[in-house]
Amino acid sequence: MKKLTLAIGILICALCFTGNQAHAQIVDGAFQRVDIGKKKPMQFPYVREADVMWSKKIWRIIDLREKMNQVLYFPTVETEGRNSLTNLFLKAIEDGLLTAYDARTDDEFKIPLTYDQVKEAFGATTRTKRVRNLETGEFEDKTVEGQVRGEEVMQLMVKEEWFFDKQTSTMNVRIIGIAPIQEYYRDEDINRENPQRRVVFWIYYPEARELLASNAVLNTRNTAYNMSFDDLFIKRRFNSYVVKESNVYNNRAISQYLTGRDAMLESKKIEQKIFNYEQDLWEY
Repeated sequence: MKKLTLAIGILICALCFTGNQAHAQIVDGAFQRVDIGKKKPMQFPYVREADVMWSKKIWRIIDLREKMNQVLYFPTVETEGRNSLTNLFLKAIEDGLLTAYDARTDDEFKIPLTYDQVKEAFGATTRTKRVRNLETGEFEDKTVEGQVRGEEVMQLMVKEEWFFDKQTSTMNVRIIGIAPIQEYYRDEDINRENPQRRVVFWIYYPEARELLASNAVLNTRNTAYNMSFDDLFIKRRFNSYVVKESNVYNNRAISQYLTGRDAMLESKKIEQKIFNYEQDLWEY
């Protein structure tokens, strides 16, 4: 009898403890979502050099102001565990989880940068600035503490390689690197009429894949099925335009020899050449 009483007592305590635990757990939504932070990047199939019968490097621009690309720009501050791509990169660089590379000389990931050097590349340094005194109307020198503002990144440059794998008879693409492009104004441009742009640093994409796979991008049509940043890039769920292809002229950009409508047509022509290469291999 004593054993039965003891067993009942233990069972009641366990049920009470379980009830308290369930009551303490807060679910922000209608159901418990799987922790995307545990998600791993999809493995790419191995590609032998001997199987690549054609390849070309392409540089393209993703404008974050376009509606389709705004999921990469927002939120500008962390919201519900989500962050913008730029702020995600900056936080990972500051925490030592990701390496930034110097973008001033080339895009070949040769010179790693510290977080302080990244801030300097953003122009976030302490400097003296001429500001107008609202009381006297006169301009005065004022010391301004520099801050890194991820919301100033309005474009991303993507470096990728397209290649045809004869083993699988498919045209594939691999992203090599991503570089944020900052839009800013010079101190003397008081009316903010002439925006300036600069590539602040490069991120080696294969190194960043694990971070990107464990951070969600908002699905604007159905939040029950949010994808990761890595999924977004692999599935090509962004809009962009080509600004450069690998060429004999020191990989010169389109803007160095064409402008306006001609530059836009050249961009389309480069993409069309990639499409045509694959199509021309087939016979019907």
